[in-house]
Amino acid sequence: MPAYDAFLLLSFGGPEGPDDVMPFLENVTRGRGIPAERLAEVAEHYYAVGGASPINAQCRELLAAIAAAGLDLPMYWGNRNWQPFLTDTVAKLANDGAERVIAFATSAYSSYSACRQYLDDIDKAVAAVGPRAPRIDKIRPYFNHPGFIEPFAASVEDALASLPPQAQGGARLVFTAHSVPVGMAATSGSPTAGTAVEGVVGGRYAAELGEAARLIAERTRGGSLPFDLVYQSRSGPPSVPWLEPDVNDHLASLAKEGAASAVVVVPVGFVSDHMEVAHDLDTEAAHTADSLGLPFARAKAPGSTPRFASMVCELVAERVSGAPALALGDFGPSAFVSGAFAGGAFASAADACPADCCRYTQGRPARQRAENTP
Repeated sequence: MPAYDAFLLLSFGGPEGPDDVMPFLENVTRGRGIPAERLAEVAEHYYAVGGASPINAQCRELLAAIAAAGLDLPMYWGNRNWQPFLTDTVAKLANDGAERVIAFATSAYSSYSACRQYLDDIDKAVAAVGPRAPRIDKIRPYFNHPGFIEPFAASVEDALASLPPQAQGGARLVFTAHSVPVGMAATSGSPTAGTAVEGVVGGRYAAELGEAARLIAERTRGGSLPFDLVYQSRSGPPSVPWLEPDVNDHLASLAKEGAASAVVVVPVGFVSDHMEVAHDLDTEAAHTADSLGLPFARAKAPGSTPRFASMVCELVAERVSGAPALALGDFGPSAFVSGAFAGGAFASAADACPADCCRYTQGRPARQRAENTP
């Protein structure tokens, strides 16, 4: 089993103040053709809360919680889109003499943007630093780990309890995740490893989200409440199909159909309550629900809980000591049978994702599989 010199937290990054907002958004959207007026619109979301993204404080808190949970490794932090940039952090690791590093990303699922892009980020940073750079191993997806599911279930119970008592029995759970292009979702998973979900809209990404939602729902009020999986935070052009339905459209449909006395929105696709959760749900979705006369509560993401921090330690132990790979449910890595997933729990402690896993080339979804499979 490998011995590691350091622990690395991988995250998205966010502005630390008003002067950072536009440069950060330009980093995030570089090469995607996003109009300047759209960036200015999104920038207002940050200015409304002082210009600082909550994700930075949340990453610092998570590092402290992981150390408190017992992980005895030097802690480092590197981002994709803002300081501390990953390349700078890898250079610091090299200067500090690290040779092998275990990395944890603040994303629980399998897709290009949720997993593969972090692997690409690591490769680019290592290449930029050169021969002195350490080897960096990324921890597996953890969407069905008890340390992810159980805090979510507890948070859903808390959110339900905040609703008017007469509305709780008829409440509906609305699980949300970041929408991605349909073509990106279709390439999630690995054909060669049998973890892809062929011919199903959303691919493995949506399948893992659906499984996490099911696991949380069955641990809430004895599994008695209906639930749905929807999407939020779409940022692409109308000409490109993205995963749907949008959370606001779905709330409108529930109200029109009289299908819920109240809703609890659960950001199952997210680790922490960062800007997309705070604005898109606490502001926009809450406003939509209020305009519809639909009582609304939002469950907290698990990243600030001690159980989530201890999960990180357990995931490291899988790699370091061969501890059992923990997972809930019976989600299988390869089988999709009659709309239900079969097989053993997906929890692989393999050293690396297969080369064809979650490969995606924007704008060429139809040829994606052939071009990126060795």
